[in-house]
Amino acid sequence: MRAGTHLPVMPDEVLQGLAIRQNGIYIDGTFGRGGHSRIILDALGADGRLLALDKDASAVTSNAAAALQDDARFEIEQASFASLAEIVRRRGWLGEVAGVLMDLGVSSPQLDQPERGFSFLKDGALDMRMNVNQGITAAQWLADVSEQELALVLKQYGEERFARRIARAVIERRAIEPIATTRQLAELIEQTVPVREKNRHPATRCFQAIRIVINQELDDLKKALEQAVTILKPGGRLVVIAFHSLEDRIVKRFFRDEAQGGRFPRGLPVPVDAYRPRLKLTGKAQRAGDREVAANIRARSAILRIAERLP
Repeated sequence: MRAGTHLPVMPDEVLQGLAIRQNGIYIDGTFGRGGHSRIILDALGADGRLLALDKDASAVTSNAAAALQDDARFEIEQASFASLAEIVRRRGWLGEVAGVLMDLGVSSPQLDQPERGFSFLKDGALDMRMNVNQGITAAQWLADVSEQELALVLKQYGEERFARRIARAVIERRAIEPIATTRQLAELIEQTVPVREKNRHPATRCFQAIRIVINQELDDLKKALEQAVTILKPGGRLVVIAFHSLEDRIVKRFFRDEAQGGRFPRGLPVPVDAYRPRLKLTGKAQRAGDREVAANIRARSAILRIAERLP
């Protein structure tokens, strides 16, 4: 890894999981600051190709992306991996892709920029959009959401045990003043939650939940997983790194179902091909080692899963 560059999570495991073919076509579905893209390019031969995607325009125009633009094997596009099939179809690569990587969640640079509104540790506008040109901000969403819906979002997407109490506090506070900054929201949650988890800020789960709903992250993930299977060539690899249980549960179930083949109600007329498994699981879920976690705290919660496309 070059000095001063962003540290990618579980780089060795990613390369092993993708089983890089020198002349293969690869897709990095979440470019971020390019750590994984760089190691993939380093492993590719002269005829290999790498397409990087990211919702965030700042990732596409970053110094990390600019540093790779002179490499003829590399291309980057601002897009969600939920549009994977369309993007690949446009390039004539359907069924030809040798590997897809998805490094889920918010990136370190996004957390480091207060104005993006992702971090409860830095004060900034309560935005949270990965694509700042689409959708509403977290502040706008909080201004209109009902108490019931907010409690449901915090419970489902944040697994927050005090979801109802926090939702009530938000509704009461916004009647007095708009909740427009990350500090306002974080302090409100901190004042509302009666019990603190060890080594976890009280706002962690709520910020995660709101970010997920603002960016439709779980819906996009489900779409991307399904499309990834359709674009891979036989023997192609799908590698996914998740950082919380909601994401990992979706990936785990999808991989399991695709490895088992279609399951349909008894007596339903279904073509034989519909029962055929499309994926083969490759090893068990992997976690970062202690040495990596010590060097890169983001790797602490990472869970990596690998599946291979069957003929």
